[in-house]
Amino acid sequence: MAHVSVDLKGKTAIVTGASRGIGKAIATRLAEHGAHLVLAARTQGPLDETVKQLKDKYGIEAIGISCDVAKLQDLKNLVEKAKSRFAQIDILVNVAGVSSQHPFHEQPIEDFEMLAHVNYLGYVRLIRLIIPDMVTRKSGQIINVVSGSTLVDPIPRGFLAYSSLKMGLRAFLKGLFWEMREYNIKVTSLLPGVVASDLTDHLKDVAKEQRDRLMDPIAVADMVSFALSVPANACPLELAVINQLTTWTKPIIDYKQTQAR
Repeated sequence: MAHVSVDLKGKTAIVTGASRGIGKAIATRLAEHGAHLVLAARTQGPLDETVKQLKDKYGIEAIGISCDVAKLQDLKNLVEKAKSRFAQIDILVNVAGVSSQHPFHEQPIEDFEMLAHVNYLGYVRLIRLIIPDMVTRKSGQIINVVSGSTLVDPIPRGFLAYSSLKMGLRAFLKGLFWEMREYNIKVTSLLPGVVASDLTDHLKDVAKEQRDRLMDPIAVADMVSFALSVPANACPLELAVINQLTTWTKPIIDYKQTQAR
């Protein structure tokens, strides 16, 4: 249950990566707050299950749209269907991401394009498709799950490609925050530590004590609730919640493998 009181009745939110993990936790929290939802994920089956669960439990309206955020046409289809179903999009929460960690000299070259299209362009393009209507209305909120790894300097070993793109995303969103203030649009970046999610569920040979240090996705949903709860004349630029007792110079889990979205 949400710890912060937020009333989103009558509001509509898009959430990407919404069928599991962090995205599902955020979608559930938004439903608790009364928002109608447009949920996006690549696989339709789990998406439909999430939509049904939230509609039945919270009495909100929700639709699920299959979308690969790496594909511009999928993003255009998502926005078109969202706008045709609901009067307007009030909130966008960008969550969908992919992970690939390797020593740089062993990083599969094809992973660079994948990481860029999902973790950077997936956010930037979707914001670009949605934000003109927000500018016209002078209203809207854009919340983005970035990465706590962007707080580490130098970038943790094995995370060069992943985290450098996330740093670029963080820089873009900072600039967008300042540019959109005059239109009354709020832009917030979330910088969570390592979360127990689909990106970590399939790791092999991870000791129990390491898994116990992973944050629950609810911690990220709490960050979203806070971002939505502040007064109209305030906006959290960035919110960071980092794993307690995590080493600062290397990942909480030292692994070398590519994770599917």
